Amino acid sequence: MHELSLLENVREILENHAVSQKFSKVTKVTLEIGKLSSVEPEALRFGFDVVMKGSLAENAELIISDIAGLGVCQQCSLQVEMETSHEPCSHCGSPFVKVIQGAEMKIKDLIVI
Repeated sequence: MHELSLLENVREILENHAVSQKFSKVTKVTLEIGKLSSVEPEALRFGFDVVMKGSLAENAELIISDIAGLGVCQQCSLQVEMETSHEPCSHCGSPFVKVIQGAEMKIKDLIVI
């Protein structure tokens, strides 16, 4: 489950920003998860409290929002919505679609004290 490793990275980012931005507690974390990222939101929810225990984000609320999958067809140049990262262009059927959005995971917002 690579989601636990991702959450550990989130915790580390929060700790680093706490020093530079001078806050001591995180009460809410909003993560944006791309539909094409291979990250399971439910696994993040499941592991969040465990990974954040003892950190400045202990007992923080976790909000997860989706980022739609988008790509550009390399043959017809149209932008297409994508459900998976290896699907053909929905307009011309070309297998050469470059992902331009939806493969990422971002910390969108923090509520801090």
